[in-house]
Amino acid sequence: MGSFLYFVIGGLLNLLVWAIIISAILSWLVAFDVINLRNRFVYNVAHFLDAVTRPILRPVQRFIPPLGGVDISPIIVLLVIQGFRTYILPMIFGPIIAAIG
Repeated sequence: MGSFLYFVIGGLLNLLVWAIIISAILSWLVAFDVINLRNRFVYNVAHFLDAVTRPILRPVQRFIPPLGGVDISPIIVLLVIQGFRTYILPMIFGPIIAAIG
């Protein structure tokens, strides 16, 4: 049971990492006018990714303003998520997996 929970939480964090990366790339493509939000599919994808990543990115954006017009909050959030997944998650689930398997 503990291994399954570890797998699910790790997978959800991995999906969040990909959502942040895709959202950042999509925002660059919109900013450089490669794609536009008048396309309904692009608008829906951008809106969904913004709804998923905004609660994670906003607290970091409050403390770290854009540097020279570049928002570095996705990089910081990705580093925190990767650190949590690499160090904290095994420390939390190690005893649980050892106890119940």
